[in-house]
Amino acid sequence: MDVVDQLRKLRAEIEKHDHRYYVLDDPLVSDAEYDRLFRELQALEAAHPELVTHDSPTQRVGGKPLDSFRPVRHVVQMLSIRTETDTEATGAYAFDARVRNLLGLGDGNPPVEYAAELKFDGLAINLRYEAGVLVCAVTRGDGETGEDVTENVRTVNQVPLRLRADNPPDVLEVRGEIYMKRADFERFNARALSRGEKTLVNPRNGAAGSIRQLDSRVAATRPLSFFAYGLGETKGWDVPPTHSDVLDALVAFGLPVCGERAVLSGPEALAAFHARIGERRGQLPFDIDGVVYKVNSRALQQELGFVSREPRWAVAHKYPAEEATTEVLGIDVQVGRTGALTPVARLAPVFVGGVTVTNATLHNEDEVRRKDVHVGDTVVVRRAGDVIPEVVRALPEKRPILAPEFVMPVTCPVCGSHIVRAEDEAVARCSGGLYCPAQRKQALLHFASRRAMDIEGLGDKLVEQLVDNDLVHTPADLYRLDRSTLANLERMAEKSADNLLAAIEKSKQTTLARFIFALGIRNVGEATAKDLARHFCSLERVLAASEEALLEVADIGPVVAQYLRQFLDEPHNIEVIKQLRAAGVAWPEGEPQPVGGPLTGKTFVLTGTLPSLSREQAKALIEAAGGKVSGSVSKKTDYVVAGAEAGSKLEKAVSLNLNVIDEAQFRSLVDH
Repeated sequence: MDVVDQLRKLRAEIEKHDHRYYVLDDPLVSDAEYDRLFRELQALEAAHPELVTHDSPTQRVGGKPLDSFRPVRHVVQMLSIRTETDTEATGAYAFDARVRNLLGLGDGNPPVEYAAELKFDGLAINLRYEAGVLVCAVTRGDGETGEDVTENVRTVNQVPLRLRADNPPDVLEVRGEIYMKRADFERFNARALSRGEKTLVNPRNGAAGSIRQLDSRVAATRPLSFFAYGLGETKGWDVPPTHSDVLDALVAFGLPVCGERAVLSGPEALAAFHARIGERRGQLPFDIDGVVYKVNSRALQQELGFVSREPRWAVAHKYPAEEATTEVLGIDVQVGRTGALTPVARLAPVFVGGVTVTNATLHNEDEVRRKDVHVGDTVVVRRAGDVIPEVVRALPEKRPILAPEFVMPVTCPVCGSHIVRAEDEAVARCSGGLYCPAQRKQALLHFASRRAMDIEGLGDKLVEQLVDNDLVHTPADLYRLDRSTLANLERMAEKSADNLLAAIEKSKQTTLARFIFALGIRNVGEATAKDLARHFCSLERVLAASEEALLEVADIGPVVAQYLRQFLDEPHNIEVIKQLRAAGVAWPEGEPQPVGGPLTGKTFVLTGTLPSLSREQAKALIEAAGGKVSGSVSKKTDYVVAGAEAGSKLEKAVSLNLNVIDEAQFRSLVDH
């Protein structure tokens, strides 16, 4: 037997044992015998590296780390499934009623046949097989474009590298879920703890994070599993007539399909399936957060079609969130990226929703009062899927004597700035936006954004490094960076450092409106920043303006005026502004601001794609002519400029009987 035949025979035998072990859970040989076969294949391939193929079992171990994931456009969109919010049995009846209504089926017609499956809690994936060989694996992404994670998915033993078929389809795209079994998750974390390594948060995050590792060798160490549940593009294959037949065909191809599925007729059977699985949910070896109903006939699926990028022929019927009781050990206050203060209950550890929970959000001060949560209380905690755990309610009958009430601090626990809260808002916020370490990354990203100071090249990852390495504390520190500091950062060579420094230097010459917007003052967007610049014409006059003076600016109301004054009354913020000016950030003083024009006083909304103008170009024309651009349609909108593929904004404009114009009519107004 020549080497090629030896390799083919060994690979086929190992693939057979992989399928029996990982997919069927019914091994034919001992671990020792399997290891002997695998070592024999490795030795043969090492002696003949030119004969190694991508679909060889030895190629599951991971390879060279990637710099980034390549975007891949889905040939067939990976659509999300509508969620039935009614977690009771009536949810199944509501779905069946919609289907029957859309199909025009009356009471005299037979019940609709459905395929019922589990809704897995993992990461959706698209596997592309060409001539039976796995060539690409792509995440869902936004449904149209995902990320190429092929090297990581190759490490998942349940994903066949080659289909079990003598005459496989020319193209077969299989949709499914990468997930992690609970037992595998616990074993992995136990090993990680024993080695002093970082543990995984929960099975879902473990699966998603593993597949999005740039180093596939890391993914190869993670205990991942896979279930197939649908199709993408197919070529050269007579697709079976029903969804259940499709799943049977995938099983025949060697793909794992969950056995907890059924073909059912009518809503009563769907509701019973939902209840039956719900009772056994805790005994399943993996996490689910609901079941999925699909019209079984593919012909009827095609007839029903889609709406809002969701199939009308399928629905996810979820289960109620899982709850548990535990003790509140304390209540801390966390400061978010935007300055929002959130009370967080520190809990005695409790297992709920598939993870051990030690913290749960209390949302805001009003919620703490409404739920009457005290330190020392016994509380009910809820967690559903990937949602942050929350305290549902306190059990006052179990409250200890003298259990202290929660008191919201008056100064930021991170930076010491004053806490402010608008009358019409539930959320309290830190006023030290340019200074507060908790808001540092968000403040820098906003400051550098294209419509603010427009510092090209200063993105998320670089800001993370600058802040985490304690190099930048406020936006003013950006103008103190030097070449050697930047060049020493990860993925930053001297050329990249020079480009960023040039962009920072260029940003010093700006406009007053851009500078005001870049400060990140709450509720002060581009339009308001332009109104302020137009009204006051100098930064000094803006800084000195009272709330009454700010209210004289067009379209500034009491809430925005209050936020502005609170921000500008914070000494930390004023100090950063002074440092920015000292660093050379400047604009033409008394710069001309358009105070009139053919569109003065008119509000426009842009929707769809215009023939020759980009959204930004159209917006610039409107503002230059004295008009304003709004992001939403209301009765106060004067004109809606609609282009190709205009969506809900156009529909609302028509319903409100507003002026809807095209690009030609718009240009006529501007040039009038």
